[in-house]
Amino acid sequence: MGAALTLAERTRGATAPNPNVGCVIVARGTVVGRGWTQTGGRPHAEAMALEQAGARAAGATAYVTLEPCAHVSPRGPACSDLLIAAGVARVVVAHRDPDPRTDGQGIARLRGAGIAAEVGVREREAARVMAGFLTRRAHSRPFVTLKLALSLDGAAAMADGRSQWITGAEARAHAHLERARHEAILVGRGTWEADRPRLDVRLPGLERRAPERVVLSSQPVDGVRTIARPAEIAGLPGDHLLVEGGARTAAAFLADDLVDRLLIYRAPVIVGGGRTLPDIGLADLSRAHGRWRLADARALGSDRVEVYERG
Repeated sequence: MGAALTLAERTRGATAPNPNVGCVIVARGTVVGRGWTQTGGRPHAEAMALEQAGARAAGATAYVTLEPCAHVSPRGPACSDLLIAAGVARVVVAHRDPDPRTDGQGIARLRGAGIAAEVGVREREAARVMAGFLTRRAHSRPFVTLKLALSLDGAAAMADGRSQWITGAEARAHAHLERARHEAILVGRGTWEADRPRLDVRLPGLERRAPERVVLSSQPVDGVRTIARPAEIAGLPGDHLLVEGGARTAAAFLADDLVDRLLIYRAPVIVGGGRTLPDIGLADLSRAHGRWRLADARALGSDRVEVYERG
């Protein structure tokens, strides 16, 4: 299942409205098929893995990060039917599919065909990998990552607003990788006008994964999609939104409780008197504790990235 979860990460941010799923087929202790949802949502992970496995799928075990779909689409057959037709003996599922067209029906169909099916193996990890898909279905909005680049003393910019560059080349490359895993990227109008950011992906081989550019502004902005309030993210494309700046925009999303994940880059610099986040409506410090849980931390050259998820 760990291998299937890793495969599912390959197209995160590129499969909506379908989930990014991973599948591994094992026969007699040997991996005979691997698959992950392809860009645009098809083929599904199971279809790709079964095609690779061929006749070796008969009697094998399939490890899938999401319950195999039970509905037939104009774009392809139901994955539960494909697994049955291939003759697999066992299916291990990480997370149940909340889509009402499947939601337990895929598992029931497999068991009805005599296939052993287990559900809930590494479920929490699967929920993290497919957070965009699950958030869209639970809350009718994309999963929101807020990116902050900060100095050691918590400054997001110098006193005059300049923020290029707080972090070094390695951290900026990591940020471009994050961009490639989101369908949309948002900045505030102030950041848009002051920095004229390209908001693209400048990593070899990933240039086509650049997200749609969005500006938070009460007035239309030429050449980019505009929303007036954070709540309007429900109408944005895809299941993953990256909020990059500036400080007032970050504070607005935090105040509206629309941030699911914090991506904090810390540089070993002291700014002194720099700009930080404005008020986010916190009335009592005790309410801030337990809100965020550290999920990952690593060095990026001389900088450090910390990833926090909702506690």
